[in-house]
Amino acid sequence: MATAATASATRFTAAAGGAFHGLRWRCSPPAYQAAFLSARPRAVSLTPQRRFVAPSALYKADIQTKEEGLPETLDYRVFFLDGSGKNISPWHDVPLHVGDGVFNFVVEIPKVSSAKMEVATDEPFTPIKQDTKKGKLRYYPYNINWNYGLLPQTWEDPSFANAEVEGAFGDNDPVDVVEIGERRAKIGDILKVKPLAALAMIDEGELDWKIVAISLDDPRASLVNDVDDVEKHFPGTLTAIRDWFRDYKIPDGKPANKFGLGNKAANKDYALKVITETNESWTKLMRRSVPAGDLSLV
Repeated sequence: MATAATASATRFTAAAGGAFHGLRWRCSPPAYQAAFLSARPRAVSLTPQRRFVAPSALYKADIQTKEEGLPETLDYRVFFLDGSGKNISPWHDVPLHVGDGVFNFVVEIPKVSSAKMEVATDEPFTPIKQDTKKGKLRYYPYNINWNYGLLPQTWEDPSFANAEVEGAFGDNDPVDVVEIGERRAKIGDILKVKPLAALAMIDEGELDWKIVAISLDDPRASLVNDVDDVEKHFPGTLTAIRDWFRDYKIPDGKPANKFGLGNKAANKDYALKVITETNESWTKLMRRSVPAGDLSLV
């Protein structure tokens, strides 16, 4: 099994090198992208390379990833396996809580890349795949500048109207995380993060929370503990995140997304409240207390 996994990883590295080399802007980027134009995307490896990461920042459970198909194809999937080699769900089986205000974060999209990867919430074991629209692979019009993914064991309930955010209903997905650390993570990495702020994005009438967080392994992690610290040590980042998610659909002819809560980032306590509430919603979903629809609960 180890030999096969090594061979698979070698094949993937070669494929990924060709697939991701040469990522280019698909339109003229907004002004706030200019600082990132010189950053060159690297090939994405699905095998966590722990030697590059402080051990305290990676989830300790024996979880591995296995790819099926080739990157940037319709059948490409990244599955998660437990220590015995059985399939598990990165959404349902990876624990949310680490302790002491720290949470697990599953990376779907590495920073400085544009392929729109996401957990397939309607497929068994919810592997990571590239999103599609009308049968075609989806890409952001320009690279995303932060590691992006989900908080496991959370769910934005589409039947719940949030009175604090214009009565918007949940988007039927796990809660999103925007991780602002300097290291470029890899698809399938499970990082320990601490929340710092929350943005209430409203996408076509649906509430789509963005939790701003930082990995514990980042050199500046000890300096930031709340929204004001982000402004101090990462100046302009919260505005850049808001504007990026506000505008990324405009090149496709769609209107800009909106933001609730006064168009500002809420503080850490509010972010923790969002995480608690969406974890409770996920618990109800798994208990079949609310309709699951097409969602896979396996």
